[in-house]
Amino acid sequence: MTGSDDSTEPNAEESAVETARRQLERAAAHLDVDEGTVERLRYPKDVYRVTIPVERDDGTTEMFTGYRAHHDSVRGPFKGGLRYHPDVTEDECVGLSMWMTWKCAVMDLPFGGAKGGVVVNPKELSQNEKERLTRRFAEELRPVIGPMKDIPAPDMGTDPQTMAWFMDAYSMQEGQTEPGVVTGKPPVVGGSHGREGAPGRSVGIITREAIDFYGWDIEETTVAVQGFGSVGANAARYLDDRGASVVAVSDVDGAIYDPDGFDTNDVEDHDETPGMVSSYDAPESLTNDELLELDVDVLIPAAIGNVLTGGNARDIQADMIVEGANGPTTSTADQIFEEREIPVIPDILANAGGVTVSYFEWLQDINRRSWRLERVHEELETEMLRAWDAVREEYESRDVTWRDATYIVALSRIAEAHDSRGLWP
Repeated sequence: MTGSDDSTEPNAEESAVETARRQLERAAAHLDVDEGTVERLRYPKDVYRVTIPVERDDGTTEMFTGYRAHHDSVRGPFKGGLRYHPDVTEDECVGLSMWMTWKCAVMDLPFGGAKGGVVVNPKELSQNEKERLTRRFAEELRPVIGPMKDIPAPDMGTDPQTMAWFMDAYSMQEGQTEPGVVTGKPPVVGGSHGREGAPGRSVGIITREAIDFYGWDIEETTVAVQGFGSVGANAARYLDDRGASVVAVSDVDGAIYDPDGFDTNDVEDHDETPGMVSSYDAPESLTNDELLELDVDVLIPAAIGNVLTGGNARDIQADMIVEGANGPTTSTADQIFEEREIPVIPDILANAGGVTVSYFEWLQDINRRSWRLERVHEELETEMLRAWDAVREEYESRDVTWRDATYIVALSRIAEAHDSRGLWP
């Protein structure tokens, strides 16, 4: 997993756009929102399609297709990741840009939603080819991006180095260094300390608050984490440090289980050393699917999307699910968990630490003043608790799921902003 700002993978049962619109309509049903505002939010403001010529290392030229979708900017500049993946499509970018709008709103950040990417398998590119692709993509998008227009970030297939190239290419054309054009950069060129670990840290914070909400003792709480990468490892270590017992973790090759709990700092995460999780000397080895069905208090799916489905939802034994990955729960599984009264804390709240610290990075870049790691952690804690309290209030006052409560918070803020600004004639 990369430490992306962003969003949610489309459910297997429906496209990203269909899922985003369904969630919009579910939230709107609980609110007195102008139908015209809801109709506007069903569609993106703009979608840009560009063709990117890249010289390969062998001297040949290959053409790639790139997209950037802008959903809504009523609350501020567009914000969202750039992914390099062979399955990138225009519809996917539109749907994911809508999710970014909701995520920024639930965190009360002054951003709107965007998403983009290039249709390419980054594993088939050399480092030099990836750099040339990134620099040309930045040039193609230059008219529609900028620190006050649209601020990209890393996502699947991209990383801090990609963002550094992107920022440099944009800055060279602008004639001045513009670190605020992207977030997720290395700290040496304007990135924020604590950015890569922020999504996992926020998952830990929200899990801690949910444990407290249900009156559990964190020192008697067992946790299973699918996906011990950037998000999963940081969440697991955060909870371990606060007394929870992390009894199972996994990487792409399999899972390990110890009923007495792991020292999560002794297990190297998959990003640090690929393969070290599944090869760790543990009492028991499991498959990733078996980890999901363990009898634990908290399950944190933090690997990939669509792992909790209609096919396994009735076999899940966890008492609570906190979504660390983007979109790990399909619509059918969501309905089953609601019927079974298993609370699911949604990704757009739980892993929103990424876009929140991206906001901090943006502020640091604009003000040309970096923050200490301690300040980043303190500010992230404050913002996550503020968002949690807003969602909790809706959850307690309405007969809704945690996911619905989260979307209600987001939509109410977006709708109020649209009402205040009005419609340009």
